[in-house]
Amino acid sequence: MLSPKSAELVEATLPAVGAAIGEISKLFYQRMFAEHPVLLRVLFNRGNQANGTQAQALAGSVAAFASGLLAGQQPDAMLRRIAHKHVSVGVTAGQYAVVHKHLLAAVGEVLDVTPEIAAAWSEVYWLMADTLIGLERFLPRGQQDYRVIARFQETEDVVTFVVRPVNGPVPLNAPGQYVSVQVPLPDGARQIRQYSLSGRTDDALQFSVKRDGEVSRYLHDRAPVGSTLRLSRPAGDVTLQPGDGPVLFASAGIGCTPMIAMLAELAATGSPRQVIAVHGDRDQFSHPFRAELAQLVAKLEDAQAHVFYELPVGEWPAERTGFADLRGVPVPQDTTAYLCGPVPFLRAMRAQLLEAGVTDIHYEVFGPDLTR
Repeated sequence: MLSPKSAELVEATLPAVGAAIGEISKLFYQRMFAEHPVLLRVLFNRGNQANGTQAQALAGSVAAFASGLLAGQQPDAMLRRIAHKHVSVGVTAGQYAVVHKHLLAAVGEVLDVTPEIAAAWSEVYWLMADTLIGLERFLPRGQQDYRVIARFQETEDVVTFVVRPVNGPVPLNAPGQYVSVQVPLPDGARQIRQYSLSGRTDDALQFSVKRDGEVSRYLHDRAPVGSTLRLSRPAGDVTLQPGDGPVLFASAGIGCTPMIAMLAELAATGSPRQVIAVHGDRDQFSHPFRAELAQLVAKLEDAQAHVFYELPVGEWPAERTGFADLRGVPVPQDTTAYLCGPVPFLRAMRAQLLEAGVTDIHYEVFGPDLTR
């Protein structure tokens, strides 16, 4: 909890900080990377830095945490998501002090705040940081080398990799989790990206990669069978939860990967749960795991698939042409919903679910979380 004096100052300055927090976070990253350039080369996604989305995500998370403190609430789902991401890319407890130094300096430079206001926002930061450090302490961390034992071309721009540890057993993992993959790039940087586990395997891990960035291009072009990749332990808290109530899996594009893993788990265990699978894509040929989706749904006792294509090839139902839309899909109010896809898709699905009375909603987003 914030001290009474800090709460008063944070509440009074939250509108000003909120209005300027995009500028603050941009300046923060500039200052931090100027002093610690290695962080940009080996820890932070430099693509997200270049387009500004990481700065927006930082701004949103700090503002959400401060607002929660003032309301006597804590955004637990957001904090768990951040903690898993931090552990998967190798953030350490000591780096929070580096962030604090440059973030508070950026606040002071942009807003010219008094020492008392700076101290109040410092208290907000350390409450958030200490919560994250506590969560991260109990999550499995570390990287190890994996051998690529198979790769499959799912679509023109999506490849599935099957990998096995060079030494030791396959780590425990759950349907819906992801791994961080670190690769060496031509300019010497070692960049990290996250990819969902996309299938159910007993003696290996499987993840799928869409060709849409420098790390993804490296994997497509320079990671043949027999090559070695550096992976984190599986991470992510958006996992298939036990229960007997209905479940909804809604995805768009490459966001289908964690959904396929969850569906495979339900099919393998003979689950009797009602399952609603919704997927949106450009057309049949760009839809990864199209055949697997149909096969898994057919194996389940009570499951339906609703697939939408923006530009379908050949004959396709008019009501399933365009963007994914839940308004024509019967969804019980007690459904547990899992979402994965681009931010506009996540926002649309969440809004439609809430309108239908569904509140148990879990989502995974790769890259900065701009859904708030």
